[in-house]
Amino acid sequence: MSDDISRKLESKLDEKLFSNNRKKQLKNGFKKGKVVNEVLDKPTVMALYKLITDHIIAYVNGSVSAGKESVVFWAVDDNNVNVALKIYLVSTSNFKKREAYILGDPRFLKLKKGTQNLVFLWAKKEFKNLLRCFDSGIPVPKPIHVSRNILAMEFVGKNGSPCKILLESEVDENDYLESISLIKNLYSKAKLVHGDFSEYNIFKTEKGLVLFDLGSAVDLKHPNTVEFLKRDINNITKFFSKRGITVKDPEQILREIIS
Repeated sequence: MSDDISRKLESKLDEKLFSNNRKKQLKNGFKKGKVVNEVLDKPTVMALYKLITDHIIAYVNGSVSAGKESVVFWAVDDNNVNVALKIYLVSTSNFKKREAYILGDPRFLKLKKGTQNLVFLWAKKEFKNLLRCFDSGIPVPKPIHVSRNILAMEFVGKNGSPCKILLESEVDENDYLESISLIKNLYSKAKLVHGDFSEYNIFKTEKGLVLFDLGSAVDLKHPNTVEFLKRDINNITKFFSKRGITVKDPEQILREIIS
């Protein structure tokens, strides 16, 4: 592909990505130029273009959230259905800390060196975890497609606005019980432990809680399964306890899950 065509495609996608998002500002200090430079590098732009030509998406409206490792965009498919595009930052160094969630997982025995390979594997890992959960009946965004550092999945929200997470919501005892059920069902049905389960990774929707950010989830055969599970239980217990909800002893919940 010639540089001239490449530049035209990048310009076309850049216009689509930001034309409907000029009134919004990305969270966590992300600005348009930073997103273009760190997220939408040339290979990612070409991968996005392929998603359009393959009819995975029709166009992209703009960004809805950003973190240290990824940016989520609001896209729309050919049937005018909202799609969430999670694009991992290939240039970030934070993924080096994620090796502990891959090494030891029997599904990913071969780990090629290099940050880019780790990022691509992480995207594939999250897709597989979402698929396993979805097939097990656990409420997660439905996975649609994964390519390089781009994960396409169901958009949980309306009109480009994601549902509120637990941290931003009023919570009650039912939310606590549902959160614990999510941890238990992950373990018993999907054979996974989330590894980063918290009020930041759970949507509160009209139909109930929806779990997301499954990249860190490990198979039960991972050597640190119990350690990760214990941490997940403790994290969510602390959150609900601070909100004034009566909680069970985390050790008791742990025993109930692994017994």
